[in-house]
Amino acid sequence: MIDDYNFWKNKKVLITGHTGFKGSWLSLLLFNFGAKLYGYSLKPEKGHFFLKANLKKIFTKSIYSNILNYSKLSKSIKKIRPEIIFHLAAQPLVINSYKNPRETFDVNLMGTLNLLESIKKIKTIKTIIIITTDKVYKIKKNNPFYSEKNSIGASDPYGTSKSCVELLSESYKYSYFNNKKPSISTARAGNVIGGGDYSKNRIIPDYLNALNLNKILTLRNPKFIRPWQYVLEPVYGYTLLAKKKFYRNKNEKFDSWNFAPNYKDSVSVKKLINLFQKSKFNKTRVRILSEKNRQSEKETPILKLNASKSKKILNWRPKFTLSETVDKILIWNEMIKSEKDFKVSLKFINDYINKS
Repeated sequence: MIDDYNFWKNKKVLITGHTGFKGSWLSLLLFNFGAKLYGYSLKPEKGHFFLKANLKKIFTKSIYSNILNYSKLSKSIKKIRPEIIFHLAAQPLVINSYKNPRETFDVNLMGTLNLLESIKKIKTIKTIIIITTDKVYKIKKNNPFYSEKNSIGASDPYGTSKSCVELLSESYKYSYFNNKKPSISTARAGNVIGGGDYSKNRIIPDYLNALNLNKILTLRNPKFIRPWQYVLEPVYGYTLLAKKKFYRNKNEKFDSWNFAPNYKDSVSVKKLINLFQKSKFNKTRVRILSEKNRQSEKETPILKLNASKSKKILNWRPKFTLSETVDKILIWNEMIKSEKDFKVSLKFINDYINKS
């Protein structure tokens, strides 16, 4: 971990989507490592983590604008002249992608296109990490743990938009940056959970909301299996990947990387909630939505991820089991009731960094 502080100190880093759930945690981690941060994102919604923790103060410059505004994005990047870019700006929810497919493809695909167009003449940039999703894979009937060797394919509008981002990123690497910097990599993570997530239609925010307000939690798809992982696991993995790519030679190829929990922690929604209910904290009431009342939008019932490549090459590994992750989330939920979110957040980051 000492090497992380040495590497990131005063590095100029641009994070798109810095006001989102993962973007906020990535920002805090890099701030803790000493990076010089710049952000480009939509204005955070009232009550979200970025505002609650007052994260604007850790940025040298925080730009609130739509990534579809090519002119402003291009001018901003030209002015910042970053060394490393993490691209997280996206429409990230499957349900919303069914409701607003045009918006989903615009933001995810055209937003990425705008970013890649904007960096063509910026020679300071050494590496770009583009965050996609585990939902890019072409689903197989035998439900394997998908690795980077598996084919990508079309699924729901969200997953398909991110598959397009994968292809776009590869195309730009070989069309415009072949045999020269910047390196371009995509990173795919499982279902990321943790404190500070206030998104709608996500299982952990829904659970904590029911717990805190004494409401009933409704489970839409209790049998669906997902690779659940603590938010700092993939976020730290992104930093390891960027660090490795920063020093590689100019002939660096385009590649993709999975960050996922250990196999045993890919479990059903129902099993995940059972872990929360077994904790020392209060329980919430749960009801399971009947088949006829479930939403018509289709999601992949079983999705599991293989992160062997990241473990082998980046020496990355999950530090927390799913049970430990659940404890972390519930402790977070209690601590922010009496302490400031920023202070609690840094404590959680240091706990993660110092865990062997």
